[in-house]
Amino acid sequence: MAVIAGLLAGAHGVASASLGGLVNIVAGIGYALLWGLGVKGTPSSAGLSLVAMFRAEAVKVMLIFGQLWLVLSIYKDIVPVAFFTAFIVTVIIFSLAFFVRD
Repeated sequence: MAVIAGLLAGAHGVASASLGGLVNIVAGIGYALLWGLGVKGTPSSAGLSLVAMFRAEAVKVMLIFGQLWLVLSIYKDIVPVAFFTAFIVTVIIFSLAFFVRD
């Protein structure tokens, strides 16, 4: 994605696409860390697992909104098409992981 953005919009396109992808990747890492910390060992009930998952999902959403706001407010030369396209592509790729079977 960043290569295509670089060819079309130059260095700012590469940076914008990279930042768009990083927003969701960092939020996913935050989700994984928080869910791992919330469920210690084997959860004693399904309810505790759900509480940990919802808490991690809330933090993920807050991280996404916070990072979107941060990037859009600080990086003045952003290429919006590259930024939001890379962000949406990473959201789709991360959501498709649900359909992968062993």
